[in-house]
Amino acid sequence: MSARRGLGARWRRRRPLRTRLAMAAAAAVALVAIGVCAAAFLVIRFKLYQQLDQNLAQSATLTVQQHRDEGPSVKAGECRFLGAPACAQIVPADSADDPATPYLLPVAGATREVAAGRRAPYYANIPLPGGKPGRMFTTTFGDGEAVQVALRADIAERGVRQAALLLVAVGGAGIALSAAGGYWVSRTGLAPITRLTATAERIAATRDARHRIELPPGRPVREGREDEVTRLAATFNTMLAELEESVAARRRLVADASHELRTPLTALRTNAELLAKADRLTPAQRERAAGALGRQLREVTGLVNDLIELAREEEPQPLLEEVPLAPLATHAVDAARGHWPAVPFTLRIAPEAADLSIPGVPARLSRLLTNLLDNAAKFSPPGAPVELCLNARELSVRDHGPGIAEEDLPYVFDRFYRAEKARALPGSGLGLAMARQIAHAHGAELTAERAPGGGALFRLALPAS
Repeated sequence: MSARRGLGARWRRRRPLRTRLAMAAAAAVALVAIGVCAAAFLVIRFKLYQQLDQNLAQSATLTVQQHRDEGPSVKAGECRFLGAPACAQIVPADSADDPATPYLLPVAGATREVAAGRRAPYYANIPLPGGKPGRMFTTTFGDGEAVQVALRADIAERGVRQAALLLVAVGGAGIALSAAGGYWVSRTGLAPITRLTATAERIAATRDARHRIELPPGRPVREGREDEVTRLAATFNTMLAELEESVAARRRLVADASHELRTPLTALRTNAELLAKADRLTPAQRERAAGALGRQLREVTGLVNDLIELAREEEPQPLLEEVPLAPLATHAVDAARGHWPAVPFTLRIAPEAADLSIPGVPARLSRLLTNLLDNAAKFSPPGAPVELCLNARELSVRDHGPGIAEEDLPYVFDRFYRAEKARALPGSGLGLAMARQIAHAHGAELTAERAPGGGALFRLALPAS
């Protein structure tokens, strides 16, 4: 049994989904059709025989009324013809009281019991003289006697057979139509899944995420207004768009990183080759080459470390702790004053933010503030202050430099993006990208805007408590 069940399961798994759905729909409709047809057949059969039994009961009552004072004998015998009155006979409880002429209808022990009052009246199907089918009703006639009446039943039987044939035909046609309709519905309903499968196979074969699933023409897909399969196709298209953007971003990152690394690596190689011939250089030349080599090594190391930091999307959960923001901001400003002694830094902490803290990684949040302060100090003219303000809702960093051009605002957080005014300044263009990634990892939102009166303003909207 288990082997047959396993074979059936394997056979079903090899069938296409639309075929299995069509078969399931046809099987469900077949069960319903069989149940309805069987119920209809039983109802029709019951009604036909009920009508025949009512005629027999009326004939029995009429026989009792007409032959109340007569003894056992055959009273009518024309029932072997269609449309003829019912056959009727009176039977005693004791076979010794039977008449000399034979009975027309069969007399059994149950008939004697009805005559004796030991059994209730009953109906029975019998063969009539001449071999025709008949139906007989046996009931009490009086003390110690029973009356039997019979009619031809071939009309009722013919009606039952015709009803059975008609119901079988209707049920079979319904099952066939349901199978065809189920296959059409499954084929139509699963068309987006077929296209989704073909698109996924094409992407797997070509590794090209630009392919999309064709959606039905008409209204745009809206939540709750389209079927689940269409929404699945639309969601898959959205996922493909995200995948395409991710692949494109990865390629841009690799291209930008290789471009940014090319210059310092070339300089490193040049200085290394120059130091390899140190015996030909003067002490001053060797010192300059060694200093340049050290600076370029630090630059490449910082760039590589920044790329590694950017590759990390989320903060490690075991390192999360409640980080107080006021001490963190104070430490970041003190460190920035040491790095940029020519730039005055101001720190304002609102009273309601003195005890404010958020869950996070202290080193990463410190890196975020350091990047914002370094970026502000890099663009600040001599003597112009850099302001860091902390309140209960946000942390902001403002400089008084040239500000951000309108056309550069959408791109300031892109990796390796550097505005025209910043191309001559030190840096790799990764600081703000890293700051935004750290902010997102901590549930905060970092935005940039043009400050009123000039300069750039960066706002860090803190996560809700």
